Amino acid sequence: MKKILCCLLVLSLFCVGCVTAQPAATTTLIELSDDGITVDGKPASESADSAVYIAHDIAYYEDKESYESGNPYGEGTEDERHTQAQADAHTVVHITKAGDYHVTGTLSQGQIFIGLGEDAEDDETAVVNLILDNADITCSVAPAIVFRNVYECGDKDNAQAEVSTQKAGANLILAQNSVNHITGSHVAKIFEDNAEEEKLLKMDGAIYSYQSMNVDGSGELYLVADNEGLDTEMHLTINGGYLRIVSQNDGINTNEDGVSVTTINDGDIRILAGLGEEGDGIDSNGWIVINGGTLITAANPAADTGLDCDMGTQIFGGTVLALGSAMDGAEAAADQPVLNLRFAQGFDSSSPIVIENQSSEAVFAYDLACDQTLNQAQRNYTSAIFSSPDVKQGDELTIYTDAVIQGSHLDGLYESIISHANGTALSHGGAGSMMGMGGMRPDMGNMQMPEGEALEIPEGIQMPQEAIRPNGDIPEPSEGMEETERPQMPEGMQQGEPPEGFEQEQMPMEGETSSIFLIDSLNCIFNNVE
Repeated sequence: MKKILCCLLVLSLFCVGCVTAQPAATTTLIELSDDGITVDGKPASESADSAVYIAHDIAYYEDKESYESGNPYGEGTEDERHTQAQADAHTVVHITKAGDYHVTGTLSQGQIFIGLGEDAEDDETAVVNLILDNADITCSVAPAIVFRNVYECGDKDNAQAEVSTQKAGANLILAQNSVNHITGSHVAKIFEDNAEEEKLLKMDGAIYSYQSMNVDGSGELYLVADNEGLDTEMHLTINGGYLRIVSQNDGINTNEDGVSVTTINDGDIRILAGLGEEGDGIDSNGWIVINGGTLITAANPAADTGLDCDMGTQIFGGTVLALGSAMDGAEAAADQPVLNLRFAQGFDSSSPIVIENQSSEAVFAYDLACDQTLNQAQRNYTSAIFSSPDVKQGDELTIYTDAVIQGSHLDGLYESIISHANGTALSHGGAGSMMGMGGMRPDMGNMQMPEGEALEIPEGIQMPQEAIRPNGDIPEPSEGMEETERPQMPEGMQQGEPPEGFEQEQMPMEGETSSIFLIDSLNCIFNNVE
């Protein structure tokens, strides 16, 4: 009997092993080199039937003004045109099958192009994980990485700020301990060869996806773009990574009107945008949602913002500093306050910043001069958005510039602060409201704006917020009350005396300033900061 039980036990253990054993996941290794590209150790195929093949067929903006028919070719400028010889010098690595692709090595003139077929957008299995592991790719006539046909997990018919891109077909993964460099161009709008000038092709970013995309991993990505940096036509979710973006135009762009969502869950992201004539740090034609991580952006100072979106920016958590000019404000979506600052004369971004709470504890310190990305352009900004998990509602903050900071930092952002000295405390001319914020979307916050233009106050005139109704009207005196009458003061209180418990410096009177930034709500706006 014991012998039978022993045999049954051995047999059961063997069967359990059979059930739980899974085949090892396969990953295709692509090694880039200007001397030749290999796939799993063999020379890359030139057959389009292969899962990975190479060709010299890059899509680019040609050097012409019109088609042979006489119809206009596109909207590209002289600088955006390229010759056939320039295009042919680029090697395109085509990926045609779903799976994991591990990319390493250097390609000085080339592109990774992912296209799984015209039906891939509706196929949940059409998923590509592009793993960058010490990859260095440069493309001077088009994006360096293109996701053209993969599964689209988004829904254009039910647009909302909260979206899940877990099933997205485009996944860019930064391998652990890897350092990756991507330098890419773009393709200006090309028309179809007809009189209607309909779009045939347009890819704005150095990394471009036609479908929703995830960025994940813990590696480093240094992205340099001659137009926009990281660009999708639907949603973009960043779950991790050490991202550094330098772009002539927008640093990050998601461009489906009223639909796209840029979500940041984690990662350390620095963006220097708008090195050309314009450019926002992040530009979403839908929403921006920040749940965690670190985000520091600097936009073109002429008329662009650190965070620009059509439907609203919501901050649930994370550390955020967004510098710009036009104020496209953000709002707190949880219990972490958001500060929107409007500077009187502009703010010199080269000045170190220290923010101290009422207990004289430094809760934030940043020195742009030590930031290897943002220190490439020192500018003067007129607006800033700031949020940090170390700032709570009820705090009384003091903001210093030009301080000498002692401590340890990661790329300019201090992780520990021993001391700071010789800083100049900023002051403000009072708190404002969400209404009247240049660039603020009418649907943000709890206040509903009436249809039409926002309230305009004549230049040089500052009306108290409580004296203005949402429709812009100034209240008439109450019935029976003459315009010169004043309400009676409570017994024991003298004219001009503040209520008990009210600190005079917390709220500047007209013409006065205060160096205390009182966080009396989750959404704070401070005007005339200098």
